[in-house]
Amino acid sequence: MNVGVAHSEVNPNTRVMNSRGMWLTYGLGVGLLHIVLLSIPFFSVPVAWTLTNVIHNLGMYVFLHAVKGTPFETPDQGKARLLTHWEQLDYGVQFTSSRKFFTISPIILYFLASFYTKYDPTHFILNTASLLSVLIPKMPQLHGVRIFGINKY
Repeated sequence: MNVGVAHSEVNPNTRVMNSRGMWLTYGLGVGLLHIVLLSIPFFSVPVAWTLTNVIHNLGMYVFLHAVKGTPFETPDQGKARLLTHWEQLDYGVQFTSSRKFFTISPIILYFLASFYTKYDPTHFILNTASLLSVLIPKMPQLHGVRIFGINKY
């Protein structure tokens, strides 16, 4: 055991989504959430798909776009404490494979939910609002912009 040995990353939060098996674990987690929701007897298939989409997107919004800082003690002079996980991901470089994956995955889930709900207006509005709530904060133009026009700096 190496006590007191520092890791090579200045901020490990920047590379965690590129780690081995992370995307598979993410996909399995979403699948498990859907299976759990399907196993609840009084949920119909459209309701289970809509709940899977909404719960996934709510969790993604909170984890990637609302919570700032890192769970690690970083030697970066506190720069990461002002950034969300999405802004820290891949050192802020746009259009990397991880960013593309986490942008495409809610879109695929949205298409699946829309298909299985047969585009019912109520489910469609909920799924669309949920999708937009996670896609808009991912836009490169909004990097560093806060809600209500308040900048973090």
